[in-house]
Amino acid sequence: MSALIRGIGTLLSLEGAWKKSGRFVQTEDLGLISKAALLMDQGRLLWVGPEKKLKSALANLPRQYQKVTREWDVQGKTVLPGWIDGHTHLVYGGQRWDEFELRCQGVSYQEIARQGGGILSTVKATRAATKQSLKEISQKRVDEFLRQGVTTLEIKSGYALDLKGEIKQLEVARSLEGPQIITTFLGAHAKPPEFETHESYLQFLSEKVLPQIQKKKLADRVDIFIEKNFFEGEMAKNYLRRAQDLGFSLVVHADQLSLSGGTQIAVELGALSADHVIQLGPVEIQRLAQSETVAMLLPLADLYMKCEYPPARELIDHGACVALATDYNPGSCPSMDLSLVGLLARLYMKMSLPEVIAAWTVGAAKALALRDRGSLLAGFRADLQVVDLDWRGLFYQTGTSPVTQAFVGGKSMPL
Repeated sequence: MSALIRGIGTLLSLEGAWKKSGRFVQTEDLGLISKAALLMDQGRLLWVGPEKKLKSALANLPRQYQKVTREWDVQGKTVLPGWIDGHTHLVYGGQRWDEFELRCQGVSYQEIARQGGGILSTVKATRAATKQSLKEISQKRVDEFLRQGVTTLEIKSGYALDLKGEIKQLEVARSLEGPQIITTFLGAHAKPPEFETHESYLQFLSEKVLPQIQKKKLADRVDIFIEKNFFEGEMAKNYLRRAQDLGFSLVVHADQLSLSGGTQIAVELGALSADHVIQLGPVEIQRLAQSETVAMLLPLADLYMKCEYPPARELIDHGACVALATDYNPGSCPSMDLSLVGLLARLYMKMSLPEVIAAWTVGAAKALALRDRGSLLAGFRADLQVVDLDWRGLFYQTGTSPVTQAFVGGKSMPL
């Protein structure tokens, strides 16, 4: 038995982009198929191709798949892989809109922090929040991502900075419904006030927290904020090596505010991605391009922080695989607008539309080490979106979502 989606005006398989590992993506790599259909079963794609070949495709499938038991006619709409947001800080308590107003009026982030604001205000609110209250507000945020066509969503901890609270964040993240959730432990986000030094805090994480996260299987990935006057150099490397020894994959917040060595460490240790990567020189760009580490670009955070934008054009032209993500968080990027991320990438980072589409799919899948999505090919997860828009109109305007239907693991999701 199988399920059928037919009447597809244009299907984007991203086959070429996938085969090229998200590098040097051109229009022809989008795998455009006109008047297409696809078959799926048990959450996997069985066949993708022109609808005129559907009958012969069914006949060539094993007998158990030849009977279609459910069918959707999308009436000429566009179908493409579901978006993959590989960098969010979605589970948190409290708000920081008062701080945003202060920043807009010229008060520095440092002064706000001295007044008890900044990340530590979110830490205080997240520690105090109940698991149920965190789950309720976080589920609303996840629902908003799903409405935009996100079928895989990464969520980091890092807003409790103690054992109990970090476990609470990750347990809440794992309980959320809709897109498939990928959890990342970001205990090394900042130094909590109860520790005198960054070194002593990392030692606590290494000895007390990482083993518990691993034992409870709450995350497969470990992230760290590498920056001057935060976590840097050998202490950051030692912490990441400890995480690797426990079986975690690595991610690095790298070179956002200064060229502080994060990209170099990410490449050296084989991290899945180096995220932010704004302050890069030619050496760092070349290292990323020659590695399997994905450059995760977060232009919406750069807009809020009034930062430079990452050197996307140079990274892509040198052969790096890039991904895009929202970086949704309460402080430096309180927005979930995927369309605005793509628009900023086109306007200010000089990315072409095919590059943006590939960065939200193939590149993001690679950054999360997911080998079965980001493209619509036989055998892949049936994670896809239906949009009432020609693909050439994607990331052209903001404020509305063209998504009319999303499938996660072959299941049609309510939007």
